[in-house]
Amino acid sequence: MSLFDLTGKVALITGSTKGIGQAIATRMAEHGAKVVISSRNQDACDKVAAGIRNAGHTAIAIACNINYKEQLQQLVNKAVEQLGPVDILVCNAALNPYFGPSQQIPDESFDKVMHANIGSVHRLCQLVIPGMAGKGGGAVIIVSSIGGLKGTEHLGAYAISKAADMQIARNLAVEWGPQQVRVNCIAPGLVRTDFARALWENPEIYAPTVSKYPLRRIGEPDEIAGAAVFLASAAGSFTTGQTIVIDGGGTIAS
Repeated sequence: MSLFDLTGKVALITGSTKGIGQAIATRMAEHGAKVVISSRNQDACDKVAAGIRNAGHTAIAIACNINYKEQLQQLVNKAVEQLGPVDILVCNAALNPYFGPSQQIPDESFDKVMHANIGSVHRLCQLVIPGMAGKGGGAVIIVSSIGGLKGTEHLGAYAISKAADMQIARNLAVEWGPQQVRVNCIAPGLVRTDFARALWENPEIYAPTVSKYPLRRIGEPDEIAGAAVFLASAAGSFTTGQTIVIDGGGTIAS
């Protein structure tokens, strides 16, 4: 058996209609997982799921706005009804409505970031992990950011939320480890996604950023997906409570 085999596993991935989430869903499906595609837009979910099915894999589409607990509950309920209990949860969906100094962020934007980026992860884990434990184990992967490891001039609230995600992983790893549920984070650096477009499309930000990366380039979504497959599979079966940094070397060189 391959160390990275996910055959028969049910993987629920939020924010999986583009970017890092779509890459993770696609790669997990290729390794045998039955994937749940989810984002706010049902049409986008349907399109991505159809593409995965056309490639010969199993995928369903369930729209969900992570800001609403009742929608998160419906997402989990529908996933379990259609595919069975969730073995792999990937909390990838996040938002950042404000770009600028944290001292100037409106209260509404600050609250929105915390509610979505921390609250949805907390609530999804509450909904999914007990079922994993009941099956004898599972894997939770939270997509964080190197912003949670460094100070930032423009992404203060977002960075706070991503640091909190790392602590959620540590806490839950301790709480649920005896039931063989593993919880880890991935912290990407600058990756070519729509979410980070304001960073990599701005030459004044992009050039000095990648100049400090030893690899001297931006990352691609698929370069994050491999770590998610590792953490979800037997290859990562002794890894829990950790944050894996995938940033082209940026945090060790700048």
